Amino acid sequence: MIEAKREKMGRALLFDIDGTLADTDPLHREAFHRVFAPRGHVVDDERFKRELQGFSNVSIGERFLPDESPERRLAILDEKETIFRDLVAGQIVPLQGLMALLDRADSAGIPMVAVTNAPRLNAELLLSGLGITHRFKALVIGAELPHGKPHPLPYQEGLRFVGASAQASIAFEDSRTGIESATAAGIPTIGMRTTLSHADLVAAGAVASASAYDDPDLLARLAAAMTW
Repeated sequence: MIEAKREKMGRALLFDIDGTLADTDPLHREAFHRVFAPRGHVVDDERFKRELQGFSNVSIGERFLPDESPERRLAILDEKETIFRDLVAGQIVPLQGLMALLDRADSAGIPMVAVTNAPRLNAELLLSGLGITHRFKALVIGAELPHGKPHPLPYQEGLRFVGASAQASIAFEDSRTGIESATAAGIPTIGMRTTLSHADLVAAGAVASASAYDDPDLLARLAAAMTW
């Protein structure tokens, strides 16, 4: 578990995890398909983008399993998460340029926070698999709060943990719900093009998009915003 540490700084970088630190969305889509296909729901790329990517398991259960009890929905989605963790084991690769960016932020004393709708087991698996658990001052899990993404609360909590202001910070997201959450919290948000297009990300509220963390325009934007 990552302990929250308060920093006396106004700036922060806040990262979603799946599809933002590592391109894991195809494995999530496959895990959802394995669980939902026998129940009459074919999960192709478009349906994943539209109805599953970035949503909490509670809302997914309500949408896809309306006739099941809340307890049964939880069990079915726990099965999906187990399948995902089996699929992702040994396949966790950071997005290009991520490690250099994290090094730069550390050198500049910019605190970093991970903010996700994923279950804690998944989030901790991915961060440890990337070897970057120690980089983050806090790990915010949407399901452990009264509201997950797209509500602004997860990102508001991330800012609170490190004492950062929204306008002085930057968030990185790959889903519509994540961008809506971060922007509703007042944080300028960069959309990562692992699954959605530039047009989709900007339509959701992103101020810009990038395919990798070594994108020259992204690096210039960060240098100006973080004054490093």
